[in-house]
Amino acid sequence: MSETTQRLAALRAEMKREGLAAFIIPTSDFHDTEYVADYFAARRHFSGFTGSAGTLVVLADKAALWTDGRYFIQAEKELDGSGIDLMRMGQEDTPSILSYLETNLKPGETVGFDGRTVSFREAREWKRKLAAKGIELESGKDLVSRVWTDRPPMPKSETFVYPLEFAGKSVQEKLADVRQVMAEEGAKAHIITKIDEIIWLYNFRADDIPCFPAALSYALITPESASLYIDESRVDAGTKKQLADAGVELKPYDRIYEDANVLEGPVMIDPSFVNTRIAGSLPTKPLEMPDPIVMMKAVKNEAELAATREAHLKDGVAVTEFMYWLKNLPADAGETEVSAADYLRGRRKEQEGYFEDSFATISAYKENAAMMHYHPGAVDVPLKQEGMLLVDSGGQYMDGTTDITRTFVLGPITDEEKKWFTKALRGHIRLEKAKFLHGCRGLNLDILARGPMWEEEIDYQCGTGHGVGHVSNVHEAPNGFRWKIVPERNDSCVLEPGMITSDEPGVYEEGKFGIRHENEILVKAAGKNRYGQFLEFEPLTFVPFDRDGIDPALMTEDEIQWLDDYHRDVYDKIAPRLKDESIKAWLKDVTRPLRG
Repeated sequence: MSETTQRLAALRAEMKREGLAAFIIPTSDFHDTEYVADYFAARRHFSGFTGSAGTLVVLADKAALWTDGRYFIQAEKELDGSGIDLMRMGQEDTPSILSYLETNLKPGETVGFDGRTVSFREAREWKRKLAAKGIELESGKDLVSRVWTDRPPMPKSETFVYPLEFAGKSVQEKLADVRQVMAEEGAKAHIITKIDEIIWLYNFRADDIPCFPAALSYALITPESASLYIDESRVDAGTKKQLADAGVELKPYDRIYEDANVLEGPVMIDPSFVNTRIAGSLPTKPLEMPDPIVMMKAVKNEAELAATREAHLKDGVAVTEFMYWLKNLPADAGETEVSAADYLRGRRKEQEGYFEDSFATISAYKENAAMMHYHPGAVDVPLKQEGMLLVDSGGQYMDGTTDITRTFVLGPITDEEKKWFTKALRGHIRLEKAKFLHGCRGLNLDILARGPMWEEEIDYQCGTGHGVGHVSNVHEAPNGFRWKIVPERNDSCVLEPGMITSDEPGVYEEGKFGIRHENEILVKAAGKNRYGQFLEFEPLTFVPFDRDGIDPALMTEDEIQWLDDYHRDVYDKIAPRLKDESIKAWLKDVTRPLRG
């Protein structure tokens, strides 16, 4: 019996004792966080699937895991032999979680979950649909803690002040903005559970989650008061003073449930974020609406933009130095996927203000890159002077968050690989050079990136781009690029000047290769006339695209001109920051005109 099947057997025994026919384990914590601390890695613990997104449903005699197109190949490998069926979300023949439960359960049976890990909106929908089939729902079941005996501790990293020079707005100013919305909506209190919103609002950071400088905490705002629910022993002196100066009171982390129970309404909550237990603790029906902080922090202010531009230039130096090293490796270098990622991290560490990566680096050689979010496993794959290495990486700097993907050609590649390398690059360019009217959403523009692949009747089965936070989560709502609305993802808002989004189309052929090209791009105002306000994108990322993978014959003249202009900007911005003259000379060569 494998470790996974043993863990599932223990969970099923506990389910039987509780009279549960099914138990749901999402990928989440009490704050609806995308990437979670080890304490909350329950879905990974009970399934063996290590991807960042997925939901495990366990029944008495079967189990299934739902995940999206980024992880189909990876999940199939990791679930093999576990007895857990893979449910490929978005595929025509894949049932929803609720359909699966309706099919496999009988009227009168009960589904359990921990209400702290599921949003109020999602749990309410589950209850409504399952009740129609006579199936009951129980939200107060924390079976995970009972069964996971060696569970890691809750994180308690020390906080630190995020400087006003980079934040651009004081805590007092941000609280005033939130209170203005509350007054307009008639709210007497506002509960905030998303940790990226809380660290933005209160201008502090921490280290509870790898690559995401946040602290597990809650916030409560009223017209006269503000609170931060966190273990006070972990709050540094500078943050304590900053919060005290803004009239923010520190309270114990779990006290939020007790305080929610006595709040005078209307209490404003975002039902997509606030967990079921908190919402259920309120004495009156909540005022449900999108959290105003989502848009406030998505539209970066001028100080944040100036800082993030600087962060991207520093990151551009690090990745350019990495590219030079990688492209000039001798045949007997003995480097691997892991050592390449380590070398890149070393270059970032040399940059002022860097303190950690913004996510775990994806360093994927040849066919491994077909798994979009691949990470090297037990076998560290050696690099050779052939094929392609996809590296998706980023850094957290005190002045900004970066996210970049480049696909590097290490030696001879096939005509097929060069074709798709160029097609994906064409998609990237078409989106980045777009000009569009205000009012457009990522849904309107996604076809620009996806078009060159759709023309060949293939697709990359994921979004084209996501919002990026400011020294925060690398995946930020509510902006993004995708061709259809995905209900569980809040990434289809109207694009506004100041929003930062990734542009990362790709091609993934299982067993062969994976290709992705990614820049971060900033929405900014273009011309305004009788037709309306036009917008365009400003690239923030400055690193060469590997010309060894490009077939100019497959590109249009305006695409080639864009690439030449971009590469000229790369040289002009990065070269003065390079200390090694040999790297500077190499950069001059690889950024020359494509037909030069």
